[in-house]
Order: sequence, then C-alpha cells, then structure tokens
Amino acid sequence: MIFVLTGAGLSAESGLGTFRDQGGIWTKYDLSKVATPEGYAADPSTVLDFYNARRANAASAEPNAAHRALARLQGARETFLVTQNVDTLLDRAGAAQVLHMHGRLDQVLCNKCGARWHAPEIMDPFDHCEHCGAQAVRPDVVWFGEMPHGLDEIEANLSRASLFVAIGTSGTVYPAAGFVEMAAAHGIPTLELNLEPSGGVFDEGRYGPATGIVPAWVNELCA
Repeated sequence: MIFVLTGAGLSAESGLGTFRDQGGIWTKYDLSKVATPEGYAADPSTVLDFYNARRANAASAEPNAAHRALARLQGARETFLVTQNVDTLLDRAGAAQVLHMHGRLDQVLCNKCGARWHAPEIMDPFDHCEHCGAQAVRPDVVWFGEMPHGLDEIEANLSRASLFVAIGTSGTVYPAAGFVEMAAAHGIPTLELNLEPSGGVFDEGRYGPATGIVPAWVNELCA
C-alpha cells in the first residue's frame, strides 16, 4: 500500500497559495487572530470573513494535473491519501477516499453537538446549528492548538505501507512533519515530491512543479 501525504504545494498551481510563500495569505494575517479558538472567541466576525474569502477562493479553483494523477493512482493501486489541505481538490479530481487531517473549508462544525454539514457561501457569527439549534457553529478546520483528525487511522495505515510519499509539504507543521521519521522507523522507503527539498530525511527526492513531477511519477507506477 502506498501512503501519500499532500500539502499546500499540491494546490499551489490551482491558484491556492501555500502557507509560507512570499506574499502568501499567511504572511498577511496574525495567525493568533484568525487560526486559533481564542481568536475566534475574541472576534468571530473577522475570523469568519477570513474563512468566507478562503472558501470562495477554494470553490473557484480547479483540480490540476497533480490532483488528477493521484486520483488515478488511487484507482490503479492501493493508496491511502492524506491531505493537510483544507480544499477539496483531490476529492473533486476523482479520488475515492481522502483523509482531511486539517478539516475542510466546505464544512461547518457545531462546537456543542459535533454535527457537520455543508457550509453556506457566507458564514455569520449568529448562525445556528442545523441539528441541535445551538449558536455554536464554526468553520470545520483544525486551528493551531487543536488535534488533527484521523491520527489513529493515519498511524495504522502508515505502519503497513510499502512506500511513504510526501508531496508539496513544507515539513514544518507537526504532527505531519514527523510522518517521514515514523515511516523510516518502520523500514518503509520514503520519497519526497516537492518544488524544492524540505530538509526532511527522505530516501529519494524529485523536485519541480507538482503538475510535472507528480503525473510523471504516477505514470511510472501505473505503466
């Protein structure tokens, strides 16, 4: 089984900026104010404005050749796809199953009952839960200081993988940044596909735009 971890670099060529590119979205905002539970509690209107804009941006983006290649790989070989991205471009490219460890922009979460549903185009601080009626809704994204989704499932699948591949990741956001060390500890070969080396301890690396190197690698596996 091939374990694939994807990061922001996978979606960059679809027009969704990476976290740390020069002039990128995260360089323009104070993360403590727009990407933490405390920031949301202090100023929900500003946080929702931020995520409403991000949701619109993601909804207008289209899957690129790298997304489509990974969807094709999952159809041809047993592949466990994990993404740190909160967009749904892998799903829209045709991937049958994607674990969104940092949540999804297109969903709403109720802090009271835990219900999730499709996000409206514009979220408002006065929105109520569609299930329990509580005024406790928020974007269904994992903020700094919160636990990513599916870690038990991720670790179980990583332990039985025959190959670990990281695509478009910076290698600086934990716990995902530690997956390559976990794979190495299990004796699993590791491959990095990225615009440039992240500095992680990989057995092999291929570098360049994702729309070039990812389809080329998938073509080799599926030949």
